[in-house]
Amino acid sequence: MIKNLYNYLILILIGIFFFFPFLGAVHLFDWDEINFAEAAREMLVTKEYLRVNIDFLPFWEKPPLFIWLQAISMHIFGINEFAARFPNAIAGIITLCSLFYIGLRTKNKKQAWIWSLLYLGSWLPHFYFKTAIIDPIFNLFIFLAFYQIYLSSQKTKVLKNSVLSGLFLGLAVLTKGPVAILIAVLCLIVYIIWQRGLNNISSKTLIHISWSTFLVAGSWFLVDIIKHGFWFTETFIEYQIRLFSTEDAGHRGPFIYHFLVLLLGCFPASIFIWKSKKDILPKNNSHYFTIWMWIMLGVTLILFSIVKTKIIHYSSFCYFPITYLAARNLANIDHFQAKTRNIYRYSFLTIGLIWAIVLIALPILGNHLDFLKSIMDDPFAEANLDAKPSFSYFLISLGIVYLSGLILTFKLSKKQAFEYFGLFAIFNAVIIGLTMIIYTPKIESISQNAAISFFKSFEGKEVYVQPIGYKSYAHLFYTKRPNTHSKEYIDKGLDYLLHYEVDRETYFITKNIYLNKVLEDYPYLEVIDKKNGYVFLKK
Repeated sequence: MIKNLYNYLILILIGIFFFFPFLGAVHLFDWDEINFAEAAREMLVTKEYLRVNIDFLPFWEKPPLFIWLQAISMHIFGINEFAARFPNAIAGIITLCSLFYIGLRTKNKKQAWIWSLLYLGSWLPHFYFKTAIIDPIFNLFIFLAFYQIYLSSQKTKVLKNSVLSGLFLGLAVLTKGPVAILIAVLCLIVYIIWQRGLNNISSKTLIHISWSTFLVAGSWFLVDIIKHGFWFTETFIEYQIRLFSTEDAGHRGPFIYHFLVLLLGCFPASIFIWKSKKDILPKNNSHYFTIWMWIMLGVTLILFSIVKTKIIHYSSFCYFPITYLAARNLANIDHFQAKTRNIYRYSFLTIGLIWAIVLIALPILGNHLDFLKSIMDDPFAEANLDAKPSFSYFLISLGIVYLSGLILTFKLSKKQAFEYFGLFAIFNAVIIGLTMIIYTPKIESISQNAAISFFKSFEGKEVYVQPIGYKSYAHLFYTKRPNTHSKEYIDKGLDYLLHYEVDRETYFITKNIYLNKVLEDYPYLEVIDKKNGYVFLKK
C-alpha cells in the first residue's frame, strides 16, 4: 500500500474536489435527509446517544450508527446541511480508495483505476455521496464484509478476515438494520447452491463471522434492553418485518423498477457488465471474487424487486458489483471481439442520448412551466411550479457539451475503447457535479422551499408547527424545535394540537389538495398564507 501512496493521494484529492463543493448549498430534502439530520440534532440537544429520537420521542425505524456520525459532524461544523452531508462525502473518499485497493489486490492497477473512476463517473453512485442518507455508508460496510469473506476463502489469515467480515456486517446492521444480515444470508445460500457446497469457506469461518456480527450489532441492542427493557427492540424488529411485507402508498412501482433505475442511474458502468462467452478474460485469482459480485448483484436486485415498496436507493448496493463487473470488462475490452465492442459502443450511445436529451430539455421545460402545468392532473404539483426558478437558455449548452462528448467518445472508442471510455467516466463525473450544482437548487425551490421558509421563520421559538395530511420531518429540523413538550403533547400528539387548548401558539401546514378536508374537519383553523401549493394555518 505504501508504494501506491501517490495513487491514494490522487484519489483523496479527486474525492475532495467532487464531493465537498456546495455540499451545504441546498436545504435537506424530506423525508430521509431531514429525518436522519433531525435525529442527530436531537442527540446533541438531549445528550441521549444510545437511542434514536424524533420529535424527542423514541424512533424505532433506524439504529444509531449513521446518526452518531452526523451528530459528531454537527458538533464540529454546527447544525446545518453541510454537517449532515459531511459523513457521506468522507465515505465517498473512503469508497474510491477501497475500490482501488481491492482492485489492485484482485487484479492490477489498470482495473483498480477504472473501477474507482467508473464509480465516481456513474450518475447515482456519484450523486449519493453528496446526500445525507444512510445508504452510502451502509453499502460500504456490507461490501467490505463480503470482501473479507472472499479473503478468508483464499486461506490466508482466515481468523482475522472472518472477524473483520463480522465486524463490518455488524456495523452495517448498526447503520440500517437487519436487512444487512438478510442480504448476507441470501448471498451465502446462493453461493452454496452455485458452488455445490461451501467450497473454500470453512464452517469455522461462518461461526467466527456470526459471532463477531452478533457481538458488534447486539452490543447496542443489549445496552438498550438493559437500560429500557424489550419494548424498543421488539418494535424495531416488527417495523423491519413490516417494511418488507407491506407497500408504501407513495412508493409503488413495477417489478422491473430497479432494473431500469440501475440501467440509467449507473450509466456508463451499467452497459459494460455483460460480455460474450467467446470473449476470454485472463485467468487470475479474482475468480471467486467475481462470483461473489454476480451473486451480490443478483440477490440485491431480485430481493428489492420483490419488496413491494420501491424506493430508488433500495438497490444502491448494486453499484459495487455493477462497477466492478464493468471495470473487469473494460480493462480487457481491447482484447474482446469486434462484435462485443460494438454492442458496448451502441448501448453507450443509446443510454447516453437519453441523458443528453434530459440535460438539453431541462432548461427548455424550465422556461415553459405553464405548458407543464397545462398537462398535469395534480393541483399540488401545478402550484409547485408557481415558484418559477430561473432557467437560462444558456444551460442548454451543458447538454450540448454532454452530447458532443458522447458522440466523440462513441467515434474514438472504435479503435481505443479502454482509453476513451475511461476518459468519459471522468467527463461524466464533471457533468454530474455541474448538473447537481445547477439544478438541485431549482428542484428544491419548486418542491419544498416554500415549506422550509415557513418553518425557518419559527426557528428556536416555543411554538408548535405541524403538518396535516402529509408526512414530514422538515418542521422539526428547520424550526429547531426545542425539547419543551408538554405531557399532553407527548401523550396525544397531533390530536392534542387540534382538539385541545394548548400551551403555546400553534401553526399548521398542509397541501392545497387537502385544504378543503382540513377546514371541514377543523373549521377553527385560520388560513394565514398560501405559497407554491402549501397552505399555512394558525389555530
